[in-house]
Amino acid sequence: MDKKIILTALVFGFISIILGAFGAHALKKVLTPEQLSSFEVGVRYLMYHGFFLLFIGTTQMLLPEQKKIVFYLTLSGTILFSGSIFLLASSGVMGLNFKFLGPITPIGGLFLIISWVISFYYISIKKA
Repeated sequence: MDKKIILTALVFGFISIILGAFGAHALKKVLTPEQLSSFEVGVRYLMYHGFFLLFIGTTQMLLPEQKKIVFYLTLSGTILFSGSIFLLASSGVMGLNFKFLGPITPIGGLFLIISWVISFYYISIKKA
């Protein structure tokens, strides 16, 4: 499981770098400042959670089953949160209406919050 978590973290990292560069160069010309700002939030949270997963995958402070729970919460939360932001921010460029994804963003955010809180809980109850 650790290898899967670390590989996912690395994928999050390189996707965030690619999308960050894409946003800074290609999308800067076609998105409004608000859309670009939203897109950048998605990129930041993708990278933040890549770092978070690197920690989860390498720490010895969590049991394998705990890591699995945190991993799936973080994976689904990041996909829902950042993914919906990317689609919402760039919907005008793609000519598609993704407004229906608006309620998905906070659900992804909630999964991310839970992944951090549950990690804190698991580490705080661990016997030294």
